Amino acid sequence: MTTVTIEDLAPESADAGVAAHYGDPVREQRLLETAVGLVDRSNRDVIAVPGEERASWLHTLTTQHLTDLSSGQGSELLVLSPHGHVEQHAYVTEDGTTAWLDTEPGAGAGLLKYLEMMRFFTRVEPRDASAELDVWSLVGPGAAGLFPELGAPVVAPVPGPKFAAGSVAAAPTALYPAVSVRGMLVRRVPLGVDLLVPHGQVPDLDVPRAGLWAYEALRVAHRIPRLGWETDHRTIPAEAGFLAQSVHLDKGCYRGQETVARVHHLGRPPRRLVLLHLDGVATDQPPAQGTPVELDGRAVGFVGTAVRHHELGMIALAVVKKNVADDARLTVGESAAAIDPA
Repeated sequence: MTTVTIEDLAPESADAGVAAHYGDPVREQRLLETAVGLVDRSNRDVIAVPGEERASWLHTLTTQHLTDLSSGQGSELLVLSPHGHVEQHAYVTEDGTTAWLDTEPGAGAGLLKYLEMMRFFTRVEPRDASAELDVWSLVGPGAAGLFPELGAPVVAPVPGPKFAAGSVAAAPTALYPAVSVRGMLVRRVPLGVDLLVPHGQVPDLDVPRAGLWAYEALRVAHRIPRLGWETDHRTIPAEAGFLAQSVHLDKGCYRGQETVARVHHLGRPPRRLVLLHLDGVATDQPPAQGTPVELDGRAVGFVGTAVRHHELGMIALAVVKKNVADDARLTVGESAAAIDPA
């Protein structure tokens, strides 16, 4: 099996360290859409948070409702700046003794530094666990059948503006069932099943491999944002598609909560996450992250992740100004671009 790594193609990429593809990225995309494939995401950073007060502590520091997070449950969370800008995003999985946080490659050091600063006298012991656990993902409609003991992931609907206090359940807005099995911590997520396995090991599963390129193509098509790709220093949760799965809108105070509440109740986030279709006439190369999205020669946003999808062609997630119409004639570099309003 031919393995082409991310650094073979893009040495400076933050995703270096895993396979981009195994010789046929188009076939690998089809595999993830129609069956199931195993994707190496072991370049993700992992942080362990043991300690008896871990759930209530994480609850006070992040956007998610975690006071009752129990063994066999997972979710997503954000850490915000005092002004409500997204600084960190992580998945959290509880195994009964430790809350495991996995985040983007290179983001773990910043998240751990913040957690260590906020320990005070709380009975928690956060540590870098990237040398303990690796993240792999089973993606596709066949993923859930490999672990029938896991229920389906549940993401609660976002309440409308000016909702009644107490009308949002006191529980994580995204609840991802998890179980420890075969030496792995297994978590059900919207795209399939994530596996937290001992560092350096490959999951012992009879499943064909797919590269990160295929995974990213599905992620973009499903409009799932990534920290550092669909975010910049000004991003607030409502702009980049993090609100439903990562933010509890009726919990106690946390850093940045005032901005989240004000924007939600007024209903006016300055920007929004969109899926763009790029014509690919002048170039067949997806634009780089950060490429401006322009309307009549004026920048109105930026590209996050751009990919070549086996059915949709060249597509990209982008963050654009709220008032950009769905039928606006946009350009991205040399390509004409159109918003998918679905």
